[in-house]
Amino acid sequence: MSLIGLLGFATVVLLALVLLHGYLWWRLVRSTTRPGRTRRRLTLLVVVLALLPAGAVVLRREDSPVTTALQWVGFSWLGLAFYTFLALLVLEPVRLLLRRWTRRPAPGARPVPMSVPAPANEAESESESAPAETVPDPSRRLFVARGLALTAGAVALGTAGTGAYLANSTPAVRRVPITLPGLDPALDGLRIVTFSDGHLSAMYGGRRFERLVETVNAQRPDVVAIVGDLVDGEVAELREEVAPLADLVSEQGVFFVTGNHEYFVDTTAWLRHLPTLGVQVLRNERVPIRRGGASFDLAGIDDRTAEGSGIPGHRADLDAALDGRDDATPVVLLAHQPWMVDQARAADVQLQLSGHTHGGQLWPFDYAIRLDQPAVQGLSRSGDTQLFVTTGAGFWGPPMRIGARPEVAVIELRAP
Repeated sequence: MSLIGLLGFATVVLLALVLLHGYLWWRLVRSTTRPGRTRRRLTLLVVVLALLPAGAVVLRREDSPVTTALQWVGFSWLGLAFYTFLALLVLEPVRLLLRRWTRRPAPGARPVPMSVPAPANEAESESESAPAETVPDPSRRLFVARGLALTAGAVALGTAGTGAYLANSTPAVRRVPITLPGLDPALDGLRIVTFSDGHLSAMYGGRRFERLVETVNAQRPDVVAIVGDLVDGEVAELREEVAPLADLVSEQGVFFVTGNHEYFVDTTAWLRHLPTLGVQVLRNERVPIRRGGASFDLAGIDDRTAEGSGIPGHRADLDAALDGRDDATPVVLLAHQPWMVDQARAADVQLQLSGHTHGGQLWPFDYAIRLDQPAVQGLSRSGDTQLFVTTGAGFWGPPMRIGARPEVAVIELRAP
């Protein structure tokens, strides 16, 4: 990512954090307390909590127990804060409905008489029919605000807790039969087991990644396809975390294409290290997948962001990957971002496998993702090109998943 792009992203993130925590302070602190020591202390707490996610992002590349703990606390709070924010927004109409109840008649206000003499003029009539003056009742206001805050907190805590459990659970297995035009019947039933977005880091790895590898092997893959965003750190930091890749068992190989997060670290070092674990990196190239005399082409391209990384020779080049191919041979394309499907369709690719979206990871972000990507998860079609997007295996940011479980996808190719 360029410096200008990085600064722009940082500015948007900081602005979002300020707005999020400003609203939380308004509803959870100012509305639920009276001026005084308690409000000042809670205000300071909100400021500290607002700084935790920012600190987690800034220190993400540092490798120490302290920074790891900061990431867990900071990102977990961010997820909890987000769902507290959503719950409070949903409860806003309730607060407005109860607003009238939080007021009481003003001291000394005269009730409107049941019957009065006929007014001398219209102005006097309006004055006599006006309701008694009311003023806010602090006790009622605090009761409503605290009740809504507790309700929102309970809903957010339950949602975030469920999301944390799902994000750290064994990936689900999604079986997806796909009919591939032109596929030789001898290849019918061939299994491509794919996953993406492991985001190996201080927060994700160890036994969780071992379970992922075991889940992949249990599917008896003919081909394993890792479609990007495998790592979020340097080789020296994650050497042990990524080691289980060497245990992958596949009839015809394990293949990998870069995602955008591979370009946030030392990309070259990772592309050297992965082959030592038995993982073949496809960089704008293709390999034949054979069974007997039948075959199809498995192609892989660099991520969409590769050219902007500044690394010489890195860019998404589908033309290079397909150069010289036999048009009668089906092509399965590995491309990290679904966005590449328009190019795949123009090149008559039969099937594209992608990740990147995490399936939204935290509802309702899947709706925002649709503004940039043509699909969020599952199987779809762009012209004659089929696109499958996996929800990914890991997480980025908050260690939670709501509405998109981690998964391993088994693509079962079918002959027409």
